[in-house]
Amino acid sequence: MSSIVRATTPEVPEPAAGTWSNCLVADGVAYVAGMTARAAGQSAAAGDEYAQAKEIFGKIRHLVEAAGGSVADIVKVTIFVTDISQREKVWQARREFFTGDFPTSTLVQVAALADPSLKVEINAVAHIGGSKR
Repeated sequence: MSSIVRATTPEVPEPAAGTWSNCLVADGVAYVAGMTARAAGQSAAAGDEYAQAKEIFGKIRHLVEAAGGSVADIVKVTIFVTDISQREKVWQARREFFTGDFPTSTLVQVAALADPSLKVEINAVAHIGGSKR
């Protein structure tokens, strides 16, 4: 029988009840969704695409570690940006975050995110304990 467990950490506040889960782990696979640079209780996110991506990757690290894994276990990221011309800033943050074999990655431009101050949103998938990197 498979199990689904919610992974939480004090470093990444959970959303309001009845909205979504930041991280669910199903059969050793952690799914992290909807990560943005907006902090709990703040009405807006600060910084450019680089600063926001860096903040988001930090949140992803905390959640994957709370699930029992490490950054090396991340196998896929999906990155949403509101201005594709600023993609190099996001890629710079990604290069600083990952080492070795990078995860598979998709980067797409969207018309808008949930708040006008948000420039980047990232989802990630990690196979907990699966890294040989």
